[in-house]
Amino acid sequence: MLRDLILKNRSYRRFHGSRAVSRDTLIELVDLARLSPSAANLQPLKYILSWDSVKNGIIFPHLKWAGYLKGWPGPEKGERPSAYIIILGDREVTKKFGCDHGIAAQSIMLGASEKGLGGCIIGSVDRNALRKALGVNDRYEILLVLALGSPREKVIIEKVNEEGRIKYHRDTKKNHYVPKRSIRDIIL
Repeated sequence: MLRDLILKNRSYRRFHGSRAVSRDTLIELVDLARLSPSAANLQPLKYILSWDSVKNGIIFPHLKWAGYLKGWPGPEKGERPSAYIIILGDREVTKKFGCDHGIAAQSIMLGASEKGLGGCIIGSVDRNALRKALGVNDRYEILLVLALGSPREKVIIEKVNEEGRIKYHRDTKKNHYVPKRSIRDIIL
């Protein structure tokens, strides 16, 4: 059921780093994005895939992991993603990418969840440093980085409290809690 898949598709930030994600799996996930809707059917997105530890190690330091978890620099060695998909916008196709990369990212993440993987859509990226580290041509705009792997943490959805606090947080067992507004609060 789609609802179950969406509930399973959380933002995971800790992974079983020793569990590999194959190149073929990444290609299957990008194919889901390829088949997804695109504004004016321009299809301006391109992708960089990373599934080996050397390239993953180049990507990792250019990402910011959890703004609400003050003092947490991101996953430790052994808990880092096994793979990344970097979503790029091709400026020779269009200068405006609208919501294409959001649609593509969600398609990829739902596909990853269906395969028993988890991930995190990361928009907080040092794009200039990552561009330089990977040698990405200026023709391409780095839009998002998707971190992927076998989840090592439990993510629990809870109600937004009476004060309206929406910040995610962790307990002492490293369970990750994500407050969500009620359906009554979002439909006008």
